[in-house]
Amino acid sequence: MTTRTVSVQSAAVHLSEAGAGTPTLFLHGNPDSGEMWRPIINRLAGRYRSLAPDLPGYGRSAPQPDFRVALENQAGWVEALVDALAIREPLNLVVHDFGGHFGLAWAIRHPDRVRRIVVFNTNFFSDYRWHPLAQILRTPLLGELGLALFNEAQYTRQLRTDAPRMPADYARQALALYTPAARQMTLRLYRGTNSSNFIGWEDELPALARRAPLLVLWGDRDPYAPPALAERFGAQQVVHFPENSHWVPLEAPEAAAARISEFLG
Repeated sequence: MTTRTVSVQSAAVHLSEAGAGTPTLFLHGNPDSGEMWRPIINRLAGRYRSLAPDLPGYGRSAPQPDFRVALENQAGWVEALVDALAIREPLNLVVHDFGGHFGLAWAIRHPDRVRRIVVFNTNFFSDYRWHPLAQILRTPLLGELGLALFNEAQYTRQLRTDAPRMPADYARQALALYTPAARQMTLRLYRGTNSSNFIGWEDELPALARRAPLLVLWGDRDPYAPPALAERFGAQQVVHFPENSHWVPLEAPEAAAARISEFLG
């Protein structure tokens, strides 16, 4: 994979890129960066032009302390990124966690620019209720304190419970790029993402799935997003991973990449 920086909405965005072929955009969530997609992208080498940006403020992308958390703005950020990359043909879209908010909102607004969509564990529904960890992050002062104390040892312990099939060294790799700017963006995303944000948008998912074929790959042991959500995107295909948790791309990259390759191909 090669890396470079592109300017999106006047801010530097770090981008990892590999391969050639149909452009395929990978959008990560929290507390990750574009690096989380490396095990999938490596297995798709030679078939697609894989593009994995760090979301605003995350990883090596520039801090954006004034980024407005609204689906319309998140869609606009993806549109600006695609324009900055000079992609004119319809692209494949692969999303996870908060990346699902960015990517699905953009696809709803620009269905003509999307070829196929793959959704990993995320939420896009107004009746979703935040999990206990998210409720802490959404609470002023308590969230700041929690992130200030968040370190590799704590994250390793958390993953042993929440995602026991996660690679042993993942906590170290993720925390190395979980900068103060990323932590601030985390608070902005959790506190700005309310159930009401999805009202109206969620109703557009069936039409989007009819326009751009959609595959859902879901880790059923996810403590943050229950498996029942997987059936609600209007997808042509839903594949459950009963032994995996929130990070299927990292927990089962071989199986996930095979499903993605078959679907996109």
